[in-house]
Order: sequence, then structure tokens, then C-alpha cells
Amino acid sequence: MLSDYLPIVLLFLIAGGFAGVNLAITHLVGPKKPNPVKLSPYESGVPGFGDARLRFSVKFYLVAMLFIIFDIEVVFLYPWAVVFRDLLAQGSFIFYEMVVFLGVLALGLAYVWRKGGLEWD
Repeated sequence: MLSDYLPIVLLFLIAGGFAGVNLAITHLVGPKKPNPVKLSPYESGVPGFGDARLRFSVKFYLVAMLFIIFDIEVVFLYPWAVVFRDLLAQGSFIFYEMVVFLGVLALGLAYVWRKGGLEWD
């Protein structure tokens, strides 16, 4: 029973050893010529300014979560559309099931829209 896990443990040991050896080699062989330009923080070549820990508006997170929710809708809708013709031969239940699913999503979108969740004021 314990021998069933031996390949997984061996894989983790090999992966960890490979990562450790690569880090050790780059630390030993890599060039070490620090200067003020290399040590200065930057992003896209522009020197940093201000505090990096600024607070974001809650609206940003709300819109991000709404995007994820409605993006997952496509994950369910695409496979359904691919096999729709094959399933339609068995009956129209599959069509009405997706209509109900899209209806619930439309009601959710209408609710968020009515509550002002999509406003950037």
C-alpha cells in the first residue's frame, strides 16, 4: 500500500533536487557585479514613485468578481452549443434547461445593474 506512493514521492524528490541544483549552480556561476542602477526598483523602465501599497476601490473588486462570474457562463455555454444538435435529437429538454440557466444569469445581471454595481462613480 505504501509502495503505491513511491513514484509520487520519487517525482517530488527529483523535481526538488533539480530545482535545488539549478539554484545552486546559478548562485555559484552567475556574475556578481551589483551597481546602483541594477539595485534600483523600476517597472517598465520608469522609476517608482509613491507608496506601493495603495488601496483600491471596492468597485474594482466587484467588477472583477462579476467578470469572473459571467466569464464562467461561457465555460458552460460553449460545450452545450457544441453538442446541441446531438442532444436536440433526444428531446427539447436540453434547450429549455439552457434557457432557464441564461434566464437566471440575466436576472443576476439585471439585479447588479439595478443596484448600481456596474457604475464607476
